[in-house]
Amino acid sequence: MLTGSGIKIFSGTSHPELAESIARRIGLQLSKAEITRNGVGETSVRIAESVREDDVYIINTGCGEINTALMELCIMIHACKIASARRITAVIPLFPYARQDKKERSRAPITAKLVANMLQRSGCDHVVTMDLHASQIQGFFDVPVDNATSMADRLGVDFALFHKERKKANEVSRMVLVGHVSGKIAILVDDMADTCGTICLAAQHLSEAGASEVYAMVTHGILSGNALQTVKQSTLKKLIVTNTIPQTENVKKCDKIEVIDVGNVLGEVIRRSHYGESVSKLFTEIPY
Repeated sequence: MLTGSGIKIFSGTSHPELAESIARRIGLQLSKAEITRNGVGETSVRIAESVREDDVYIINTGCGEINTALMELCIMIHACKIASARRITAVIPLFPYARQDKKERSRAPITAKLVANMLQRSGCDHVVTMDLHASQIQGFFDVPVDNATSMADRLGVDFALFHKERKKANEVSRMVLVGHVSGKIAILVDDMADTCGTICLAAQHLSEAGASEVYAMVTHGILSGNALQTVKQSTLKKLIVTNTIPQTENVKKCDKIEVIDVGNVLGEVIRRSHYGESVSKLFTEIPY
């Protein structure tokens, strides 16, 4: 729990429930900001309290109207910068445009790099995110990036993998299982589930290979299009996601979805960052 002054936590409009969870973890109230949009869709921000010489954390994630959320975050960072905040950290649980991290073809942009540039030019000093789609995105920044993810490498269980070939995004042309799963409980681990075609196809292969039960654990449950129906009809027993983006409606529509709150982890990252403690320790120790 944080004590004393010198820190402010603001929430954008993309995921206020997660921002509240993070604030509760560290025993603070969310600071006040007014965010409005005019008739043509322009975002206006007013920071409603002093941030002079404060350590400021702004929480907004890449979901819903992603372009609006990103612009809102940049404006909030800029507003705090010109209001003389000492340090500004963008807490972005799901990093927008993370899948556009390389040139897929001639004349294609590297949009994740563009987003990194936008955040830095806005005045961001530090970025906290979860399970980046590709680790090279950290190299797009000239400011520190904490990628708060920890997988169960220490469970001491057997490991198998799928070799996937794609013809285009969200469409796997071929999938080959490497490893033995007969008679075992199989747990699929991935960074994100969008249309869920790939993860449900993998579940089918595992069931056909003799797995007794199949679960999936995914950091970012995007669940777009017909994803929920695909999950319902799949051999998955459960799809476990985190709340890096809102999941309330998805849980109502599909009883196979279970959600893990990452507010504790992100709150602990903020606490450690504020006091200058090690963040990398969280890669092996999960806070409660």
